[in-house]
Amino acid sequence: MKRFFSIILLGIAIFTFAFSNSALAADSSNGGKVFSANCASCHAGGKNLVQANKNLKKDALEKYGMYSAEAIISQVTNGKNAMPAFKGRLNSSQIEDVAAYVLEQADKSW
Repeated sequence: MKRFFSIILLGIAIFTFAFSNSALAADSSNGGKVFSANCASCHAGGKNLVQANKNLKKDALEKYGMYSAEAIISQVTNGKNAMPAFKGRLNSSQIEDVAAYVLEQADKSW
């Protein structure tokens, strides 16, 4: 029985690692470059020039359910409200890098 639970726990650990946050493999340094070229005109310094309260600061990201790589990737890919979709302009790797950069900067308070 003990061996059975060990196998189950190992399987859960492998599954969790295999399907964990894609931002772990993302390059936040490249994300900073992509952000500067594509996002900074509206989001310089983590601000939001269109809707000031919906900025990229950690507390705002958490408040609006955007404090995860998945949420940011979806927003950048598909756009929403005044924010355009970047699906045709950036590839998925670039978008993942931007998400990693945004989360890293949010954690550093921009």
